[in-house]
Amino acid sequence: MKIRPDLIPETERNNLEVIQLTDETVPSSHIYMEAQIFTPDSQRLIIHRSAHPHGSDPKDPEHQFLICDLEDHCSLTPITTELGTTGPSISPDGEWLYYFVNETEPGGGRLTLKRVKMDGTERDTIYVLDHAIPDTDFRLSRPYPLSTISSDGKRIAISGFLGDGKTAGAPWGLLVFDIEKPSVRLIFHGPSWCNIHPQYTRQTGPVASHDIMIQENHGNTASLDGSVETLVSGQGADIHLIRDDGTALRDFPWGRDGNEFCQGHQCWQGQSDIAITSTSTRDPAERQLISGRAASHIGDEGINTPGGWRNDLSRSFDTPDFCHFATDINGTRLITDAGPIDAGGAVWLFDLPEEEEGALANARKVADPGSSWQKNTHIHPFLSPDGQSGFFNSDESGILQAYMVRGWS
Repeated sequence: MKIRPDLIPETERNNLEVIQLTDETVPSSHIYMEAQIFTPDSQRLIIHRSAHPHGSDPKDPEHQFLICDLEDHCSLTPITTELGTTGPSISPDGEWLYYFVNETEPGGGRLTLKRVKMDGTERDTIYVLDHAIPDTDFRLSRPYPLSTISSDGKRIAISGFLGDGKTAGAPWGLLVFDIEKPSVRLIFHGPSWCNIHPQYTRQTGPVASHDIMIQENHGNTASLDGSVETLVSGQGADIHLIRDDGTALRDFPWGRDGNEFCQGHQCWQGQSDIAITSTSTRDPAERQLISGRAASHIGDEGINTPGGWRNDLSRSFDTPDFCHFATDINGTRLITDAGPIDAGGAVWLFDLPEEEEGALANARKVADPGSSWQKNTHIHPFLSPDGQSGFFNSDESGILQAYMVRGWS
């Protein structure tokens, strides 16, 4: 680790500390900011080497997941050695790392769900999907680089491509694996689900804990082998909520009116039933942070969804310019990156409102990351569960590395 005072805003240099966590000659990165990769005590997290903010190459022998132990001077310890590891999730009790091994190809191959104790012992294989998904004719390939685990630790979900490599317009879908009674099922599929961003709610109730937030990319196109050619088009993406048995589809009131578009980044506000998304609007030309609560599904109406509740968290800013963000587990703090992009970006910390209708407050710039802001160097900030530390990526050194900022009260 390296102490990096040069990345702290001048006004905060007596208060904050920025630490460069990685320093290899191969790119290193945090996992995507939506992922559940922290232990609940906020002391250990998963990062990866020979990787980028959106995943890794499944054929890269240099790629590994590492445990970063903040209590042990931010030490880094490899936790995987297999080729093709992807989709990490730490169990809610902090005992296990779940991950997938991708040996798939369109129409064939193998996807393996594994787990290992966070101390590196008791590595188990939970399920091997080397056949058609049960009750379907589909084989899964191109697994999404993000998985999501339920708040009770009993189920884990990951999405992927369902085409055979020969059929145009093939679907994508979301798989839910039962951990206690190893099995898997496909809960929905279709051609517009190439970028699902699945996120189980962090609510712990027996009913709510089955809800998964999902993203639908309307107007996307892909090659026969599932390589995405057009990520989204037309009125853009919209965000839904669904139970992990494929029922009770609901809609969040964001985007799809020709003026407001979902950027494709969203997260839960702590353990509540409120989610937050970042939008792009044409008039005014802004990138806002909007909270919302899902309503019954009637179509892909976005902002015009009947009964949908929403709140502009960023309304107190002149020309908001926010992209990627995350909250702490209590839903009291939010960290986000912000433009201007051509100035290397910035990392900001806010207090979330106690009242649902409130706005972000106590704005504090906590890092000047100096990022080139390319797709493979996105800043992607997130918080530790306790909200006491923030994490981000930067290629300010010329090589992508992972960083931490801390020191606020």
